[in-house]
Amino acid sequence: MKVAIVILNWNGKQLLEQFLPSIMKHSSAEADIYVADNNSNDDSVSFVQENYPQVKIIRNAENGGYAKGYNDALPHIDADIYCLVNSDIEVTKGWLSPVINQFERHPEVAVIQPKILDYKDKTKFEYAGAAGGFIDSLGYPYCRGRLFNTLEEDTGQYNGSQEIFWASGACFFVRSEVFHQLKGFDEDYFAHQEEIDFCWRIHNAGHKVHFVSESRVYHVGGATLSSGNPRKTFLNFRNSLFTLVKNLPEKKLVRTIFTRMLLDGVAALKFLIELKPRHFWAVFKAHLSFYRLLPLYLSKRKEQLTKKEHYFHSKCIVWNYYIAGKKRFSQLQRDSH
Repeated sequence: MKVAIVILNWNGKQLLEQFLPSIMKHSSAEADIYVADNNSNDDSVSFVQENYPQVKIIRNAENGGYAKGYNDALPHIDADIYCLVNSDIEVTKGWLSPVINQFERHPEVAVIQPKILDYKDKTKFEYAGAAGGFIDSLGYPYCRGRLFNTLEEDTGQYNGSQEIFWASGACFFVRSEVFHQLKGFDEDYFAHQEEIDFCWRIHNAGHKVHFVSESRVYHVGGATLSSGNPRKTFLNFRNSLFTLVKNLPEKKLVRTIFTRMLLDGVAALKFLIELKPRHFWAVFKAHLSFYRLLPLYLSKRKEQLTKKEHYFHSKCIVWNYYIAGKKRFSQLQRDSH
């Protein structure tokens, strides 16, 4: 099984200097390594060429974000499995073998995520992915090991292989054939939550997404766009609505979108009370962008013939977390409907 590790880069020389050595040390014997550059204007590409000549460079014509960046680069790579890795990921010894073995044993599995721990505190799960992602009945994403901003310590409570709903784009293994069959990521997302949309489409197409704890990586998180950046708030709120429009079954669509937009309004008021007016405005702009692009996303919705219903892990993570005080994944009651 031929594996290609693909690091998307945009003006990331410092991150490549810090994290590319671990990828080279623990991966080069089992995989080809690529840097897909999103038209950087620093000297990150020349740094790779001078110091790691065995790493292949793919130059994208523009910075189209995470989604378009990978969509542009991956057709140029010959591999059975793509491993999409953020430039702020540190990998560990033996991290590839458990994932490759899982793909070989389970042909129905199209996407795999490793255990993602916090680079700054390696005893804890990291926000972007942790031990695998799920969504609630309103489409709010969360992870085993991370509910909203509460991160659990990794004590082995989520060890083993497990079917999950979505895998983090920070370290995302996908079968190349399936990636191209589904036409890759949705480029209108630019960045943030495109992997959730892609995994939802994976399920609708009859494939599975797995978590493999024997593979372990450490993620800095926020190295490209920090959680304090209003741009990230805008993308997360807008793209979450896009994902619901594209993938929800018909009978849930209008009610769920209406409820989500009301809760977005509550979140915007919370930002205002917390004296974060730029984030308040980011939510407002996210809704304006959503309205403007709604006809486009309704047309994308029509492209998917199948929209299965039973993917929602819990009924309302907002209620569970903020009202019922449930801060750990193990405290959530699974929605059976």
